[in-house]
Amino acid sequence: MMVLTASGPLDSFVQFITVLFIFLFVLIVTYAVTKWISGIQKIQMTGKNMTVLETLRISNSKYLQIVRAGDKYLVIAVCKDTVTMLTELSAGSLCLDTGNEERSLSFREILDKMKNQNVKEEKTDEEKNIL
Repeated sequence: MMVLTASGPLDSFVQFITVLFIFLFVLIVTYAVTKWISGIQKIQMTGKNMTVLETLRISNSKYLQIVRAGDKYLVIAVCKDTVTMLTELSAGSLCLDTGNEERSLSFREILDKMKNQNVKEEKTDEEKNIL
């Protein structure tokens, strides 16, 4: 027979704090390990002679990619089980970035863009309602 014991509010609070600390510890360890693994994969994926310039998703498991291999530019189709070369492109037919736009936007810049976009959409909706 199991005997239930009443725990006081202090015991419940201590248990809550303990569970909260364990959760935060697991969350921090998970974050650190994820960052570490992504750094390793990023180092392994970078190469001097081959880079993926652009990827276009066609469906859940099908992509078109523009790849630079040496001094050639190739369009390949990447499917679940196959990779097929579709064509070779000339460097003149591509819009290659000069590297100035590789800077990633900060969270604040993205948030400001979204706010501005929402304000513009609200104005157009109000204009439609007036007409």
